Amino acid sequence: MRPEPHPDGHLVQEGPYRWVRHPMYGAVLLLAAGAATWLANALSVVLWLALLVVLLAKASLEKQWLLKHYPQYANYRLRTWRLLPWIY
Repeated sequence: MRPEPHPDGHLVQEGPYRWVRHPMYGAVLLLAAGAATWLANALSVVLWLALLVVLLAKASLEKQWLLKHYPQYANYRLRTWRLLPWIY
């Protein structure tokens, strides 16, 4: 589950990646937030916060790898949101 760039890959900037750099992470967080709200207990909130920390750390590692592998990633970061469009 390491998000390293594939040697023969390319930087995707179409579809949901047009607006957000990590659409899958954002979707998982929204789904987990809905589940935590539905369960409405302290454990679910703590687990959601732990998931948030893990995904933000993973996104940070991915950023470092992508900056090294794709020079255009620096510009891409300037015009896209990290997880949720118009929020973060």
